[in-house]
Amino acid sequence: MKTIIGVLTVSDRASRGEYEDISGKAIIDYLQEVISTEFETDYRVIPDELELIKDTLIDMVDNKGCSLVLTTGGTGPAPRDVTPEATEAVCEKMMPGFGELMRKVSLEQVPTAILSRQTAGIRKHCLIVNLPGKPQSIRLCLDAVFPAVPYCVELIGGAYIDTDPSKVKAFRPKK
Repeated sequence: MKTIIGVLTVSDRASRGEYEDISGKAIIDYLQEVISTEFETDYRVIPDELELIKDTLIDMVDNKGCSLVLTTGGTGPAPRDVTPEATEAVCEKMMPGFGELMRKVSLEQVPTAILSRQTAGIRKHCLIVNLPGKPQSIRLCLDAVFPAVPYCVELIGGAYIDTDPSKVKAFRPKK
């Protein structure tokens, strides 16, 4: 099975070209640094529109065959921040531990991390994880949750993902 990882930036301004999407690129850089298996990326930048986010997530999983989708943006309390709602709407199963851990590690850095609504869920054979919007927060959160990502994707029937253990040690229970 070919490994395809979706990277979805949800931002009105970045989608209009008002500024460069550094968050999505930070995710791609992270993946290239820590993943040792071959993969390709389906990268997109879209505005904060609930139906568009849902449609894009569905397309990435159902049509493009992503085994993992990492989103950035739209997880705060502002009225247009609707990425978690879109994620919940398209997932069959939610994985609240991802959001809990990301908030925990972020709260150690900044008290406003409590405002973040990151979550994760499963659609078919794909794990969808909502990350924060700032590149330094993305790395902090991915460092915290990524050890569990490859095994989760494996358990749900997604593509095999392995990591460079000198960067991130993927945890798989001994069989």
